[in-house]
Amino acid sequence: LASSFVPGLANEIDAKSAYSLAQSGELIIIDIRRPSEWRRTGIPDGSTPISLQHFSRKVRSEFFGDVLAAVQGDKSQSIGLICASGGRSAWALELLEEVGFSSVHDISEGMFGNAKAPGWLARDLPITVCDGC
Repeated sequence: LASSFVPGLANEIDAKSAYSLAQSGELIIIDIRRPSEWRRTGIPDGSTPISLQHFSRKVRSEFFGDVLAAVQGDKSQSIGLICASGGRSAWALELLEEVGFSSVHDISEGMFGNAKAPGWLARDLPITVCDGC
């Protein structure tokens, strides 16, 4: 994974690299946005939607459990977190590292992009309609 990181930001990865790594089975992408956001744009193709929409301890505990299930109990599995524009994913990365996840990466440009990069949608990367969200 080291070659796909944004220089100088060890835990950041761009959307195109994240998609490529996910397609090859080297990265699990987790979309942490709200269900309403998933319905509006779809989710990154191949990703797992696990919302971190509230910041209470109870919700965080459920989030950790859902992420652990997504990686089949392997806290060393490479995970890429994506949100709208990078704020929530950076925060969630820290939370996961605090509870022992060791290979968490921030897809920091998010779905919509930010000042650093265009985002998943502007890069025209594949999305999947989130049925049942």
